[in-house]
Parts: sequence; C-alpha cells; structure tokens
Amino acid sequence: MTNFIQEIPELFIQFLLTAVFSFLIGLDQRKQQSEKEDQQTFGTDRTFLFIGLLGFVLLISQPENLVPYLVGAAIISLFLAIFYYQKIRFQNSYGLTTVLLALLTYVIPLIVITQPNWLTMLFFVLVLVLSESKSKIKGFSKKIDRSEFITVAKFILIVGIILPALPDKQILTFLNLSPYKVWLAVVVISGISYLSYILRKFVFPNAGLLLTGVFGGLYSSTATTIILSRKSKETDSNPKEYAAAILIATSMMFLRIFILLFIFNPEVGKTIIHWFILMFILSLIIALYYSGRFKKEKNNETAAVNILEDKNPLEFKVAIVFALLYVLFSFITQFTLENFGSNGLNILSFIVGVTDIDPFLLNLFQGKYEVTKLLIGIATFQAILSNNILKMLYAKVIGVNTMWKYIFRGFAIIIVVNLAVVLILHFL
Repeated sequence: MTNFIQEIPELFIQFLLTAVFSFLIGLDQRKQQSEKEDQQTFGTDRTFLFIGLLGFVLLISQPENLVPYLVGAAIISLFLAIFYYQKIRFQNSYGLTTVLLALLTYVIPLIVITQPNWLTMLFFVLVLVLSESKSKIKGFSKKIDRSEFITVAKFILIVGIILPALPDKQILTFLNLSPYKVWLAVVVISGISYLSYILRKFVFPNAGLLLTGVFGGLYSSTATTIILSRKSKETDSNPKEYAAAILIATSMMFLRIFILLFIFNPEVGKTIIHWFILMFILSLIIALYYSGRFKKEKNNETAAVNILEDKNPLEFKVAIVFALLYVLFSFITQFTLENFGSNGLNILSFIVGVTDIDPFLLNLFQGKYEVTKLLIGIATFQAILSNNILKMLYAKVIGVNTMWKYIFRGFAIIIVVNLAVVLILHFL
C-alpha cells in the first residue's frame, strides 16, 4: 500500500488537492448564497472549481515563467472588479468576502505546487473556517474592548521585540545571569498569565467557581485564594464550592510549576515528574470531590460569575517587578549556596514560600548552580509546601468560617502528602 501511494505522480496529487479545495470553497459559497437569496455571489461551486483549475493549468504550462499565471490573475481580477461594481450599484452591498475568496481560490494551486502539504492544508482550513465563522467572529469582536489591542501589542513587544534584542551574555562574573535569561522568565510567566486571562474572559466569560479556580490557579493560586476567600465572606454561602475552587487553583499551581520546570530544566523535570503528577491528581480529586458533593442551585451559580477581576496581566510594571525579584533571588540563592550550601538552600526554599515563589523557582530552574537535580526537586517541593500552608492560613483568616473545615481537610491531605514527598526525596 505504501509503495502504491509513493508511485502516484506528484502532479496528480497536486491537481487533486487543487480541485477538491477549490470545489469545497465554492460549495461553501453556494450554501451561503442559498441562505441569502437577496444577495448574489461571484459564482458557486463550479465557478470556484474553474478558477482553481485555471490557475493550476497556467502554472504548470510554463513552470519557469509566471507571466501566463499573472495574466490569468489580472483577467480574474477584472471580472471580480466588474462584479463588485455591480454589487455596490444594485445591491448597495460593500462586502468583499466573495471577491477575496475567488482570488484566494486562484492562489490555491500556487500554494499546492510550491509549498509543503501541511501549509496547504493549514491555508485551506483557515480560509474555510473564516468563511463560515462570520457571525461568530462578529459576536467575538463585540466582546473585545479597544484596550485589548493594546494588550496584544504589549505582548508582541515583550516577546518579539524586547526579548530578541537583549544580550544573552553574563553581566556579572560572580553570577550566572544575563538580561536575556531574566526577560525570558518574564515572557514565560506573562504568556501563561495572558493565556489564562484570554480563556477566562473570552472563551469562558460566564465561568462558575470551579473554572474560576482553574484559570486563577494558572495565573496565581495565592492571589486566587485571597480573592475567593474574601468573596466567600461577602456572600456567606456555598462554602464547600468556594473551598473546591481554592483547592483546584492549588492543583493548577502544581501543573503550572511543572510546565515551567519542563521548559527551563527538562532534565530535572523528568526526574520528579511522577511526584508532580501525584500532587496534581491528588489536589484535583480533592477539589472535584468537594464540588461533586455540592448541590448547585441556579442563583448560586449566577453569583459565581466574574469573581476574578478581568485585569490585564500584561502590565510593564508587573513585568519589571518580576524581573527585579528574579534578579534579587539570583543574588540571594547564589549567596546562600556559597556560604551555607545545600542546608541554606533548603531553609531558603521554605522561607520564599511565604512570598511569590515563581521568581525563586524560575531562577532555580534556569540558573546553572552547582547543585544536584535532586536538590532542585527538594527545594521546589519545599517552597510549594510552605506556600500551601500560607494559602490555608489566608483562607482561614480571610474566608467565611463555614468554609474552614473543608479548606483544612483538603489542604491537610495535600500538605501531608507534599511533606511525605519532600522526606522521600531527602532520603533518596
């Protein structure tokens, strides 16, 4: 069977792809025309098929000379211009979709012949999806504020302009640190936070408490715990569901930290992946257990919407603060290791758990310190352990009293298992 496929002439496959893709685009236009009988389109399935075949024939007639193909493009464009003029004149419609689709259909054979198959497929899928998603795109665009475009611009600036421009050279002789490494950490954290923000705001705008915990945990489980605890006290209802949301945010923290570890230090990630899987699944099961036993009421679900603020995570002030914290922890970690060794790093990992652990962990994952993979794994789980204790105390102090028993039981199991993981790693 494989030999038979390999013996099929490449030109035949290219012809077939051109014909199928052109015909499907035309078929899609016929369907849309049948739904809007008052508007005329530039042909349908056969017309688009002919356009694609015309482009294919003109391309292969003189492979080294594009003049015939360009002349064909000019003729097609002339017909399309006449059609568009008539459409404006008699239908008072200024839509260009049909015209552009006809031109894109003419381009299909050029892509099929000159580009790899995966790019051809991607091009066709994107054209077809955009053609069929007009109403959805309109609905989506209405949800977007003007400020979102500034957010996208900031993200491109952070990732595509600032990062490549920074030198990847060690600045200080006594510290293995470069501007590129510092900003790369900022980029990764900002990217995860921005993804969480987009999912929460646009894909799941009416997310309940559990999904709120998921997205919040991808951004910051500590901040999510504080916000949900405060909200539980304001509403004074659904304590079990609020506890479940806080616990699932902690579950997402394990997932987020492992993703960061695997990005920056996959060798260490491979050695402790099973412990992260254990902690992630354990905390997820506890959260789902509390949520599954809770009998949801309609009014309560409505109250759970938009608990987390739709605040743009891509603020330069936040990025600069994170970068400064990263540099600070680089100094502290280097100083601790040089003067106190592995015991000092163990103590430091417990201490940073009561602060923002991401700068410390990213620095530990990315920095080339003279420590073993095992010690990095131990310090990671110790920082997580103290951070979970802090979140449990936050929920106790800030949250409603009726939520405490669920929080205590859930976090107690997670903390005990986390401690057991730390002890096991110490004895390995």
